[in-house]
Amino acid sequence: MFEGMDMSKMADMMKDLQSKAQEMEEQSKNISMTAKAGGGMVEVTANGANEITDITIHESLMDDKSSLQILLMSATNEVLRMVDANKKSQAMGMMGGMNPFGGN
Repeated sequence: MFEGMDMSKMADMMKDLQSKAQEMEEQSKNISMTAKAGGGMVEVTANGANEITDITIHESLMDDKSSLQILLMSATNEVLRMVDANKKSQAMGMMGGMNPFGGN
């Protein structure tokens, strides 16, 4: 099953992957994504490390707790989906071109 696989290349690739993953994690803190709900009445911004960095709420929602809660949940869930999709995309890009079975 492992015939023709260069184990030293595999070890080097794993070290390279680990290094790239750490670099990607640091860079993700500088990425900012915003999701809106209620036609923009609520905006939630998160960085690539799944940290909510800003929330903007339209003044008219301040007296409607139920609507505010629904819109906050909606925008928060959407921005977290965006962050997850970005992480998956970065991971796929990081893996691109790596072939542990030899060749380039």
